[in-house]
Amino acid sequence: MLRIGQVQLEAIRQHGEAAYPEECCGILVGCTTEGLNNVVDAVAAENTRSDSAHNRYQIAPQELIRIQQQARRRGLDIIGFYHSHPDHPAAWSKTDLEEAHWLGCSYVITRVVGNVADNRADAVRGRAMETNSFLLTGTSEEDKRLEPEPVEIAAGVGVG
Repeated sequence: MLRIGQVQLEAIRQHGEAAYPEECCGILVGCTTEGLNNVVDAVAAENTRSDSAHNRYQIAPQELIRIQQQARRRGLDIIGFYHSHPDHPAAWSKTDLEEAHWLGCSYVITRVVGNVADNRADAVRGRAMETNSFLLTGTSEEDKRLEPEPVEIAAGVGVG
């Protein structure tokens, strides 16, 4: 199960809206206790994918290491990743599974739909519509799979 604060969930959804029509991406920092991934921070990362950022994402290794080091100084670790699916369902794709390597981590996907009118008559942008989480299970690259993961939304800022 993934436990995430309303604040972190909203930050992920807003990141997806801001990045639209490209995919956003980020890292979930927290701790894992008895099979429960507790999110303390959702850290936005730059999508460094230059060839197809509208339907793929990549986090630079240097950024990943920096975020992991910062987390460890706080007694936390990387417990998952998030990204958006512009104009596609909040479900994992074949590419998402192929590029997921952190067993036991949560992979959160937010569906962002475009051409949604804002409160102002002249504003049109992407809007986060649905967010789902998937747990990467298995014992190796050969048998890994993404399974639907229940999400508990906590009212607090950090739930670790």
